[in-house]
Amino acid sequence: MACYVLLPSPFLGPAVWEPVAALLGPDVVVPAPRGDTPAEIAASFARQIPYRDDLVLVPHSNAGLYVPALAITRGARRLVFADAILPPPRGRTPVAPEGFQEALRGLAGDDGRLPPWTGWWPPDAVDALFPDAVTRANVEREQSRMPFGYLTGSVDAPAGWDARPAVYLAFGDAYADEVADAGRRGWPVRSFRGGHLHMLADPAGVAAAIAESPLGV
Repeated sequence: MACYVLLPSPFLGPAVWEPVAALLGPDVVVPAPRGDTPAEIAASFARQIPYRDDLVLVPHSNAGLYVPALAITRGARRLVFADAILPPPRGRTPVAPEGFQEALRGLAGDDGRLPPWTGWWPPDAVDALFPDAVTRANVEREQSRMPFGYLTGSVDAPAGWDARPAVYLAFGDAYADEVADAGRRGWPVRSFRGGHLHMLADPAGVAAAIAESPLGV
């Protein structure tokens, strides 16, 4: 048995994981990220994750930043990165590369906050991420308008966090560098033909890939 902790990006919310959570059984936790800084978001995740010896952390997108510390403090049994940022074995990782920060700087409003995540991209590209209008509405309802300053922060990875079985699931080519890094670490990599929110389009396939990932015990 395993307790799956499905971590959504701070820019989105639990709705991105709900279809997969429904297929993984009763032992699933989907924390809701809260806060405006990396420290606040890390703390909000930690508050919602139980202390158990069978935890499987499954981060999506920006939530990958928070897995190293959570893996250590919660003693996670294994990790399944799903189209997520992959931190180094040790050291700090920026929330967003400088080039991406500059691309988004002009989107910040007078209050210093970014528009909701789906407002960052061309409408056609966003439409293709969702299987239907209802799913899109559910996800968009939970989006956070994060402060631009969040992008300029960084998150520390304590040494030893990756000393446990780990797998990388790629939803297309957006995280090609992370896929290559996972391969160099000797992690199994599974690639899906889809977009960044592929878990909404193919929840059964993604749930099966998570559940079938090797336990290493």
